[in-house]
Amino acid sequence: MSTSFSIADVESDLGCPGALSYIKVLLNDLSDYPLGDGSLPPVPVVVPAKYQRYAQQVRDFRVYEDDVWIITFPKCGTTWTQEMVWLIDHELDYETARTVSINTRSVFLEIGAIADGIPVDTVTATAGMKRPRHIKSHLPLPLLPRQLWTVKPKIVYVTRNPKDVAVSYLHHYQMIMGFRGTREAFLNGLVEDRVMFCPQVRHALEFWALKDSAPNVLFLTYESMKRDLKGVLQRVCKFFGKSYTDDQLNTLAEHLSFDQMKKNPSTNNEQMVRSAMKMNGREGEHFEFMRKGIVGDHRNELSEEYIAKLDRFLEEQLAGSDFKYDE
Repeated sequence: MSTSFSIADVESDLGCPGALSYIKVLLNDLSDYPLGDGSLPPVPVVVPAKYQRYAQQVRDFRVYEDDVWIITFPKCGTTWTQEMVWLIDHELDYETARTVSINTRSVFLEIGAIADGIPVDTVTATAGMKRPRHIKSHLPLPLLPRQLWTVKPKIVYVTRNPKDVAVSYLHHYQMIMGFRGTREAFLNGLVEDRVMFCPQVRHALEFWALKDSAPNVLFLTYESMKRDLKGVLQRVCKFFGKSYTDDQLNTLAEHLSFDQMKKNPSTNNEQMVRSAMKMNGREGEHFEFMRKGIVGDHRNELSEEYIAKLDRFLEEQLAGSDFKYDE
C-alpha cells in the first residue's frame, strides 16, 4: 500500500456475506485533491476490507477525456442516471439499450474491489475497456482517480434525500448483500456513518463544493429528476452538447419512466439480483432491484423517532453549508 492512504480496521455489526468486514481509508496525499484549499479536507471512508488491495490502483487509474463518469452514493438513482446519460450520449440508441445490460454499457468500477464473493478484478477490466467508456462509481471524491481532476472528463453526480436512501439501502443490504442483522443496527449505522461508502452527507458536499469551479461536473438530485425529468434531460443534453427535439425528449422520458425501467431486464438488473442473492444466501426470496421509485417513501417505513434522529443528524452535517437536500 502506498503512503497515499492510511488504513484502520472497523469494528462493525454490519458484516454480511457481501462484505464480511470493513476498514476506514483516509487519503493522505493531497497533491491532486481538488478541494486542497482546506475547505473540505478528506475524512475517513468506510469500505469493505477487501478494498485495501485496490485503493492505490483506483487512485492511479488512467482517465481519458472521452470518459463519462456517473458518481453517486448508493441508492440515489444511479441506474436511472446511467441509462439517461448513456442514451443521451449515444444518439438515443434504444435497440442497444434494450438488449445490452446497463452494467455492460456503464460499468461498475469498484464492484470487484468491494464484494467478497466477486473474484474478478473489475478495476483492471474497466481500465482495458474499449473507449469511449461509461463508468459508474459509488466512491467518494477522496478515493476516486486523481486524474479525474486533471484530465477532466464529464462527471454526472446525483444525490438523494438520505431519509429515502435509508429505506432503499436497507433493502439492498438485506437482499443483495445478505445482511441478516436488525433494522435498528443498519439504520443506526447510517446516522453514525458506519455503513459502506459513508460518510453519506460528506459524499454529496464534496461534489457540491465543486459545482462552480469544475465545469466538467454536473450536479443533479433524484428528486429533481422525479419532479421535472424533461427539464433535467434538457440540462444533461446541454452538458453533453447534444440537441434533440421535444418529441425525442418525450420518448426518452417515457423510456426512463419507472414503469418502463422496471419492465426492462437490461435496467432492472434481474440477472445481477439473482446472482447476488444466490451468492449471499437469499436465493429463492423475492426482491426487485427497482422497488418503488418514489419520493418520501421513508414515511411509510421509518419510525417517527428515527426520522427525527435522522433530521438532527442532517442538520448537524449540513451546518455551515448552503447545500440542502430536496424533499
